[in-house]
Amino acid sequence: MMHVLLIEDNEDDACLIRELLREKEDAGIQLEWADRLSGGLTQLAQGRHDLVLLDLSLPDSHGLATFETLHSRAQDVPIVVLTGLDDEGLASQAVRGGAQDYLVKGRLDSHLLTRAVRYAVERKQAERALRDSEARLRQSQKMEGIGQLAGGIAHDFNNLLTVINSYSDMLLGDIGFSDPFVRNGLDQIKEAGHRAASLTRQLLAFSRRQLLEPKVLDLNEVASNMTKLLRRLIGEDIALILCPDPTLGRVKVDPGQMEQIIMNLAVNARDAMPGGGELTIETRNVELSGAVTSNDLSLEPGSYVMLAVSDTGCGMDGETQARIFEPFFTTKGPGRGTGLGLATVHGIVKQSGGSIVVLSEPGKGTTFKIYLPRFEGAAEQPAPLSAPTASLRGAETILLVEDEEMVRALAQAILERQGYAVLAPKNVSDALRIVEEDPRPLHLLLTDTIMPGMSGPELAQRACSIRRGLRVLYMSGYTDKAFAPGAVQAPGPAFLQKPFTPDTLGRKVREILAAPHPNLAGRAA
Repeated sequence: MMHVLLIEDNEDDACLIRELLREKEDAGIQLEWADRLSGGLTQLAQGRHDLVLLDLSLPDSHGLATFETLHSRAQDVPIVVLTGLDDEGLASQAVRGGAQDYLVKGRLDSHLLTRAVRYAVERKQAERALRDSEARLRQSQKMEGIGQLAGGIAHDFNNLLTVINSYSDMLLGDIGFSDPFVRNGLDQIKEAGHRAASLTRQLLAFSRRQLLEPKVLDLNEVASNMTKLLRRLIGEDIALILCPDPTLGRVKVDPGQMEQIIMNLAVNARDAMPGGGELTIETRNVELSGAVTSNDLSLEPGSYVMLAVSDTGCGMDGETQARIFEPFFTTKGPGRGTGLGLATVHGIVKQSGGSIVVLSEPGKGTTFKIYLPRFEGAAEQPAPLSAPTASLRGAETILLVEDEEMVRALAQAILERQGYAVLAPKNVSDALRIVEEDPRPLHLLLTDTIMPGMSGPELAQRACSIRRGLRVLYMSGYTDKAFAPGAVQAPGPAFLQKPFTPDTLGRKVREILAAPHPNLAGRAA
């Protein structure tokens, strides 16, 4: 049903227009009437009208000023001027000013009027859809730009934190307890470094460059296993309610990141309910026969699993909702949050192939709905813990390629302390010269992924074509494994995320060197 408001002071004309619209049995138009501009504005403020038919000659307003007054008060409602003034100049001014059409009463028939009404509404709907699409595109571009900036900052900080954290670990391992002040200072440096590393991981998650290890999961089990932790987290004055779908399908996501999503949303909900309330976690299967695009929600047709986290807290206005996924945006007071919680959630969901939408009104609480593609298959069981590495020491020769001098010097110092022979050229050209000309055997290429002149994967491709027994370990301040399509990789995990510690670097190197090389089965490496 289309709701049309007629603002017309002549009762006979109003009756005629009503009859003309009624002549079309399938018109589906409900007409309301106001005989003054002031009365029309009052009715229009109720927000239920799809279109206005406006006479320009009214007792309380006359001429083009009538249209301008109405248009300024209801810019999103299409207006068709319907008047006895047969004036082409006036008609041109009205249309340029925003009127959808200009009709002269003396030329009306039911077909013309009904067509004009429907066309005006359809045109206005198309304009709204275009504006919404442009707004979504601008927001998407804005978030993408912020994400690239955040990822770049995190990458640079990870290089610095690798140096800070690793040297603090090495010094703490060497210094005894004779000087408590020095040891306490190093402990504080180490703790601050680890907290900073946690922040950079959140930035990488937001920018969708986090390293994910997806597994087939039952979200009901994930939520149920977190119940005890969540109850301690939210406090006794908030009731935790689980509404699992017993027929819930599986999803393929990173288990740790999924727990991080639920944790962050629960913390956000807790802070929105300082006086207590209810936190509800709901799961449900969702089938979409057509694509859905609205606000931040963008889903193709298919089968999805929905995870909803709802609270009965203070809610948010539209302006706040438009910014909640931006990093460092927070409505909390100073010292009560980094503004990265929801940004992290957004990044993980998007990187996992899903979509997230927020529904909220001030005073009526908030619901976050996450949609993840449904995955056919049984949930995976946790992998058994691998046996600890007996020793991190080795005697092999490692070619270390890293353009950041501090990180290169650090990695060389760590590996040499563990017994390895380390060749550490300053650039890719020198590294290739070693690969091509140095007579010494090379057992491992430890390379950064992004460097001037040539990327780590490209260097590995060249080096492995010359040295067949060479294994490769990539390291990066970014955490996206997709950087190495087609590169020759060592079996098992062949990626080391910065910031690393002496222990993680030593274990990763030893793990790769100890594994059989897939291209040298039955031969010495």
